[in-house]
Parts: sequence; structure tokens; C-alpha cells
Amino acid sequence: MLEPVYQADVVIVGAGIAGLTAAHQLISAGVSTTVVEAASCAGGRMSTEKVDGFRLDRIGQFLFTSYPELRLTPGLDALVLRPFAPGVLVHSEGRHRRAGAAPAGGGAGSARSALSAVRALASAPRATSALGTDGGTPAVRPPGGRTAGPRTARARAGVPRPGVPLGGAMDQARLGAALARIAATPVERLLARPESTAHRALPLRGISARTVDGFLRPLLAALLSDPELTTSSRCADLALHTFASGRLCVPEGGAEVVPELLARALPPGTVRTGVRATAVSTTSVTTADHGELRCRAVLVATDARAAAELLPGLRVPDFHPVTVVHHTMDEPPPIGASLLLDAERGGPVAHTAVASEVDPSRAPAGRALVSSTVLGTPPDDVDEVVRAHLARLYGTSTARWETLAVHRTERAVPAMRPPYDLRRPVRLLAGLYVCGDHRDTGTVEGALRSGRRAASAVLTDLGAGPLHAVDPLPTAA
Repeated sequence: MLEPVYQADVVIVGAGIAGLTAAHQLISAGVSTTVVEAASCAGGRMSTEKVDGFRLDRIGQFLFTSYPELRLTPGLDALVLRPFAPGVLVHSEGRHRRAGAAPAGGGAGSARSALSAVRALASAPRATSALGTDGGTPAVRPPGGRTAGPRTARARAGVPRPGVPLGGAMDQARLGAALARIAATPVERLLARPESTAHRALPLRGISARTVDGFLRPLLAALLSDPELTTSSRCADLALHTFASGRLCVPEGGAEVVPELLARALPPGTVRTGVRATAVSTTSVTTADHGELRCRAVLVATDARAAAELLPGLRVPDFHPVTVVHHTMDEPPPIGASLLLDAERGGPVAHTAVASEVDPSRAPAGRALVSSTVLGTPPDDVDEVVRAHLARLYGTSTARWETLAVHRTERAVPAMRPPYDLRRPVRLLAGLYVCGDHRDTGTVEGALRSGRRAASAVLTDLGAGPLHAVDPLPTAA
């Protein structure tokens, strides 16, 4: 019998970063691979809109310098990461306080140094400044000139309000010690901890309530896109480990740069856009307009909802909706390249940043770009409410800010509620595989890692080395 003619050894459905990563691994092993994508360009949810010289991310997921997959993934050598200022700024009581800016890197030495600082400060006179010396800013002034958040007698007496961090030297040292400990803790030990929700687990971590409420909760909400912290406590611990071990950053040029670099490094013709898959099997992919693509294995690398349409019975997680609002103005708010969190949850904005200060390529010369993220269901008049909230957070009038875009994504980030399997199977059966952030952690790192795991499973079943010549993709009917 004649061997059937194949278009490729492996057909990957979906040109997001998971599918593109898998394509790199397969091609590097000598396995011919074709990636089909229904959209007009690669990237999936990692997309960037260009408006009048501005680069506006639709979701704005964070990256970290401590992500191993950024170093392991072929094609990302040219990726330039733009870091935020160390730590984050936390808004509470009308003030900005910098927190979590202890030196990264972890290790027992770092933890011992931080703990020694705590003991030394415990025996020292109480600091007279509620801000410490870590770059906290004075009270912001909202439109009208009056100082926001007057200090109460309780605050003047040096007694903290419940749930609101003072940002003093003792608090900073204790927080630094906690972050150093978690950075030095092996990931395997973090994953062995009892699992619950992050909301329930945080008070049990041996950290003061005001630090939990004033720093850890808003930080984790930003990192996990989960304002209620229903995420698995293990996933939350991993997020804190990543934060404590590296620098928070964004890709220079916008989120779309990551899939663009991955696609550009593949052999010409590997990625075929405008090809919509309607059915898959272990040996073929049926498309809407390009006929049937024959192969030896199929890898579905779409988002979870689209994957379930091609793979009936696949579990579809819930999703966290994310809305990103982009504004421009002449003079940027004076917070530099910091990520600003609202510890008091005084409005819809969970976190905001002057994106053009972090990555100047995102705005034309002479203009500033402020990107703000709303987690959960946004209000109907989202831009008006966001403007009012940003006026309080930045302490300046936003009436003349220009709205560039409001990007609402209902299925932005897969929910990771307990019990959560951090390594969901990528091999469904011999010849049929699946990958994406819904098979790992709901992060850029998780998507890249799932693509590498899926490629490894395919290679195990097929064996490395070229299996046949590649035939051209059929043209549209």
C-alpha cells in the first residue's frame, strides 16, 4: 500500500505563544511542522493595537526577569525587557509608599540579612516618619488643592489603621525578610503546602495583617488578575516567588513583540494565517476553506474555549475578565516607571502605570501614556469612573486626559481555583495533543512551558528526525 501524502509531520492549530514555542521545539528536532491560525496575524491574546504612534496592549500581562522559559525558548534571544522601578507603589491614605523593593535573588544570605535588619530595628527607637526612607511620596493633592486623606489622631499617634501599611522601616524590613524567605524556598516545597484559596491562605503566612491587606492582596490581585483571590494558594505562592526572585517588566514595543519574535524565527511558510480549523483527528485537520491537512500528529494550541470546540470533553476553566484603559496627556504623573496599586480598592482600577516611562517606545515623543487595568466586570461608564479614580490615585486632574482605547477581554486569564493541577496533561492520546496557559499556570511563563511540554510529548511518540518531505498547504477553495 502507498503511504499517504502528508502536508507536515505535525499540524499545530493556533499561533499563540504556546503553539509557536511548540513549533520551535519540533522543527529543531527535525520534525516538519505547519502552524495554522484563524486570525490574520499570530499572537492570540498577546496583541497590541497601534493608534497614532501609541502601542496599546489589549491585556497587558506582566513578564518577569526570573521567568526561565524566556531564556529557554528559541527565538526570544532578541526580546528586550523593560523593568518597572523596584517593588511597587502602594496608594493608601492619600499617600504613595514603595513596598517590596528589597534586593531580588533570594537565598539564605538574603533572608538572614533581612531578618537581622528586623531584629536591629526592633531594638531601635521608633522612626518618626511613617514613610521610611524607601522612596515614599508625600500626600498627593487632588484637583482643588486640598490634601487627600488627612491624618487622623490615630495615625498621628503612630497607631496604624487596620489593613493599611505604614511603610515604616520596621514594616519594610519584615516584608523584605518575608520576600527573601519565599525567594529562597524551593518551588517543590511551595507546591507541597496544603492548598486552599489565596484569600484564605494569606493570613496564615506569618505576616502582619496590615502588610497582607496593604501590600500582598493588591499585589497578588494584579499578578493573578483575580481581585477576590479565589486562585489556588499554591499558584499564589508561585507568583510571590517569581516576584521576589526577579524584576517585574514588560516587553519593549508591546505584548505583540513576543509572538512576533517567535514567528519570525521559524522557517518561512511555517505559520499560515487566515486558516480556520473546523475539526481535528490524530492524522488530519479539517479547515473551513483550505480542505483537509494530513499529518502524523495534531497539536491544538488555541485558548481553552476554542480548544474544547475542537476537542469535545476538554475541560474549560472559568476566566478572569480584564479591561485595560489607555489615556494620553502632555505631562506624565510624577511616579516614574513604577507600578501603582490601590490598597484601599477605592475604585475600579486595580493597578496603573505611566507605560511610556517604563517603555518609551509605547508613546510618540512629547506624549505620555497611562495604562490602567480594571479587574472583573467593569462599570458601564468605565472611562468616566476610571478617570475619577485615577485623579485620586495620581493626585492630579484627569479632565483633559485623552482616552485612546478601552480594551475589554472577557476571557483574558484562565482561573486557577483549587484544587489546581499545575501540569495538566498535554497528551490526550497518541497523535492528539493540547497546550496553552489553561494546561499550566495562567501566565506567559505557563503558556511557553506548556508548548514545550507538548512538543516533548509529540517527539516521544513520533521520535526525532524528519519523517518525510513537506507538501505545500492547499490554497483556499
